[in-house]
Amino acid sequence: MPHLDSDALRPTGVILDDSLWPASIRWFDLTLPGISQNLALDEVLLANVDEDASQAVLRFWEAPSSCVVLGRSNRAETEVNMEACRADGIPVIRRSSGGGAVVLGPGCLAFSLALPLTDAQRALGVAALTRELMNRMALALRPITPEVIACGTSDLAATSRKFSGNAQRWLSKAFLHHGTILYQFDLPRIGRYLRQPSRQPDYRSGRGHDEFVMNVAASRGSLIELLADAWHATPAECDPLAVDRAQQLSDSKYSSADWSILL
Repeated sequence: MPHLDSDALRPTGVILDDSLWPASIRWFDLTLPGISQNLALDEVLLANVDEDASQAVLRFWEAPSSCVVLGRSNRAETEVNMEACRADGIPVIRRSSGGGAVVLGPGCLAFSLALPLTDAQRALGVAALTRELMNRMALALRPITPEVIACGTSDLAATSRKFSGNAQRWLSKAFLHHGTILYQFDLPRIGRYLRQPSRQPDYRSGRGHDEFVMNVAASRGSLIELLADAWHATPAECDPLAVDRAQQLSDSKYSSADWSILL
């Protein structure tokens, strides 16, 4: 088992800074029909918070079928086994945030935090703010996964195996933090559709996907409840106008060859 240094264990005993975050936000569980619409909705929610901080929101969704999502700057031919994707009819699409390529599908809960970007957060910088956020996530999941820690840049892992990857996008007055949690996912699909990532955290120690990733032992409902509680979120409905804007953005941007590689 790869060694995790003391810094990687930092969440234990940490007192989190609640002043960094809104006192409460809204949350909803909404999956749109296609992967492009779902990625577009995250962008719309981010833009809404950039215009109005009171629109801070936590969204949950889950792709109904398998797909590959690239980080904004990823090269598909480097990160993805395109031959396998073509053979199986797996869509490959790019998101607006950074980070690495992921495989989504049933059993992989996706979550999206669209939050106002304050002066205090900006002063911390991306790395420190991400660490604060990931520590909050890790502590939230301790009741069901006591070994969970924040690892690498923005992963959650237990016993050195990753079950959550995350990425961000910052605007002038808001930022989007979105990620995935594997809980009942068909793990061999990751190794079939993704190559070894071009950038890897140290704690991976060169392991292949089959030795590196895991499902967390939790239900979808319990994950949603714990994360909503961690962000003091209250249930709400998604604004239909946001859904309409997501469809428009999907049609105008995510359906273009620059973003959708295989549909």
